[in-house]
Amino acid sequence: MNYRIGRRAFLKQTAFAVSSAAIPYFVPSSVLGKAGAVAASERITVGFIGTGDHGINMNLKSFLAQPDAQAVAVCDVDPVNLHKARDLVNARYGNADCMTTQDWREIVARPDIDAVMISTPDHWHVPMSIAAARAGKDVQCEKPTLTIEEGRRLVEVMERYGRVFQWSTEDRAVDVYHRMCELVRNGRIGKVHTIKVELPVGPDTPGNPEPMPVPEGFDYDMWLGPAPWAPYTKDRCHWNFRWIFDYSGGMLTDWGAHLLDGAQWGNDTEHTGPVEVEGRGVFCKGGLYDTAREYHLEYTYADGVKLLVDSGTPSLRFEGTDGWVGNRGWRGKLEASRPAILNSVIGPDEIHLYTCPQGEHRNFLDCVKSRQACYFPPEIGQRCFTIAHIGNIAMLLGRKLHWNPQEERFVNDDEANRMLARAARSPWHLL
Repeated sequence: MNYRIGRRAFLKQTAFAVSSAAIPYFVPSSVLGKAGAVAASERITVGFIGTGDHGINMNLKSFLAQPDAQAVAVCDVDPVNLHKARDLVNARYGNADCMTTQDWREIVARPDIDAVMISTPDHWHVPMSIAAARAGKDVQCEKPTLTIEEGRRLVEVMERYGRVFQWSTEDRAVDVYHRMCELVRNGRIGKVHTIKVELPVGPDTPGNPEPMPVPEGFDYDMWLGPAPWAPYTKDRCHWNFRWIFDYSGGMLTDWGAHLLDGAQWGNDTEHTGPVEVEGRGVFCKGGLYDTAREYHLEYTYADGVKLLVDSGTPSLRFEGTDGWVGNRGWRGKLEASRPAILNSVIGPDEIHLYTCPQGEHRNFLDCVKSRQACYFPPEIGQRCFTIAHIGNIAMLLGRKLHWNPQEERFVNDDEANRMLARAARSPWHLL
C-alpha cells in the first residue's frame, strides 16, 4: 500500500495551518515557565487524533499530566468526542486555544506541532502515522497494525525519516511483566520450552448489521477512510470496530498486542518470530461481526519453543527445564514454581530489560528529546502484531502454515500470502 499525501492537498492544509498559527492568543504564565512550570521552549506540542473513550482517558489525560507536553489540537470524526477533548484541554490550560477539527490532515499539516498521538480504529493507524512522519512529526500510536505488509512499511518510513515512534502499550512499564521477563531472560527457569498466553474472548453478541442513519455531525466517510465502503450501523463504530476484519483483527490483535509482546520479550525473540502456526477458532456468525470469538493456536519457533495461545483470562506463563514463572489476570500477582525464583536478585552484570516505570507517554516524551528508541518501537511492534496476524490467517484457512520471519512471507503458500496486505478505498489509496 502506497501511503503518499498528494502535494496539492498537503500544501493547501499547510497554508491553512500556518495562517491559523499566526493568530495571537493568550498564553498563561505557567506556559512561560513561571510557578515551577516548564518553559515554552522546552515543551513538546502534541496534536491528538482520535478522542474516544480510550483516546481521552488513556492518552489525552496522560499527556495533560506531563509538565513538558502541551496539547494544542484535537481531532475526532464524532463531534461529541471532539468537544469533550477540547473542553478538557482548555480547562487544563485555562484558555480557549485548543484547535478542533474533524480532518486529521489539518493536524498533520501544522508546522508548530512536534508530535501526534493517534487513538483511532486500527485501519487508520499506519496511514496516519506515515503521513505524520513525512510531515516531520514524531508519533505515538495505539496498537496494532491492520496487516503485516503495512506494518513493515511503517518500520521503513520511520527509519527513513528519522522519527521517534512508540506503539502505545503499557506492558513494558508494568512491574509484573518486566520482572517476569527479566527472570526468564536471566535463566531462572532454565531453558524455556513452552509459553502459554490467554487473551479475552470476543463479543457476546453478533452485532446488528441493519443500516441506520448516520448521526448528525458524524463524519462517517472519514471514519471508514481506507476501509471498504459499508453502510453505517452503530455496532460498526466506536468500540465495536474491533470485531470486524475490515478494521481490526478481533481479540487476537487487540489483546495480543499486550501479552504476545510479553511472550516475545521474555523469549528473546522480539526481532523475529515463529516459523509455524496452526489453530482453530469459533467465529462470530449471523450478524455484523466476523472475527474469532474463541480460539486455540499453537506456534513453533525455530528452536522448538512452543507458544500456546487460548481465549480465556488474560495471562502469561513461561515454562522451562528448571521451573515456571507467570501470572493470571491482567497485571495479576507474579507466581513461580518455587520461591527461590521469585526471590532471585538480578545482578549488575546480568540482563536488565529496558523499561520506563512512569509509563509509555513519559517514555515517548523522553525519547522525543533524546532521539533514542522508545521501549515499544516499530520493529518490535511489527514482530508482535505479526504473531496475531498469522494466527488469524491460519484460523481462516483452517490449516497449518509455515512462516519465514526473515522474509515475512508464508513458505510456498500463495493463498496465505495474498492475505498479508489489503487494498485501500479511493481516494485513500493515494496516501
